[in-house]
Amino acid sequence: MSARRDLTAVSADGTSLHVEVYGPQGAPAVVLAHGWTCSTAFWAEQIRELAADHRVIAYDQRGHGRTPASPACSTDTLADDLEAVLTATLARGEKAVIAGHSMGGMTVLAAATRDAFREHAAAVLLCSTGASGLVAESTVLPLRAGRLRTWLTGHVLGSRAPLGPVTPVAKRILKYATMGAGSAPHMVDACARIVHACPRKVRHAWSHVLSLLDLDHRVRELSVPTAVIVGTGDRLTPPVHAHRIAAALPNCLGVTELPGLGHMTPVEAPGVVTGRIRELVSTYSQLKEGA
Repeated sequence: MSARRDLTAVSADGTSLHVEVYGPQGAPAVVLAHGWTCSTAFWAEQIRELAADHRVIAYDQRGHGRTPASPACSTDTLADDLEAVLTATLARGEKAVIAGHSMGGMTVLAAATRDAFREHAAAVLLCSTGASGLVAESTVLPLRAGRLRTWLTGHVLGSRAPLGPVTPVAKRILKYATMGAGSAPHMVDACARIVHACPRKVRHAWSHVLSLLDLDHRVRELSVPTAVIVGTGDRLTPPVHAHRIAAALPNCLGVTELPGLGHMTPVEAPGVVTGRIRELVSTYSQLKEGA
């Protein structure tokens, strides 16, 4: 992995966001936004593969990784934070491919109409994400869809209970909820360590935001070319979300379904996700230069 350069981006409310930059100056830019309970470490494979010939920018969402928690948790603050990162890391008019996983994808949707996003976004990759109805559509609990499942799912995902140490049982639970049945042990271990490192107060605060999520109107305003990836075994944001987003996007490049994979697509299928980012850079970033 190339040398890492750390910097701080200051969001609209003064929150200091931890940002990592990899790769050569002047190379095509890629911005990575991670999901709920994760951190920049979630993108390790993409960073490793792309940093040789891209400038890769990854940041910790507020309360995650090395970005301090804040009482302000909303889709507006997610958009503020992405705007701050784009402004701090990209030159005026410079274009980047922006990839978001799960809550990171929701961040992209929330920022779709923001000035900095429109200035800097060449194309977008949405991985394993949704725009609304997250609790009602989740299949984490093996029950028939309806009010009981929705109520129970909300309580499970919004639990204040500490996750505790990464034990074999904890890894089995995490694998069932978030990954495909065929996920390799090293992938499960990596995801468990990342998720368990998220403070429980942060996990709970953002779970409330996700349970009330309604960004359907923003999907229709995300005008840049946008590709969508989802695992067919995703229990947190099942494929119905990907197809609903794709149908509403003004400039959708299609949905890539990954058979048998779960919610953690950048970890479970790193080559596919990295390859799609490369395609978007080669097709759209160069065309947008000087625009």
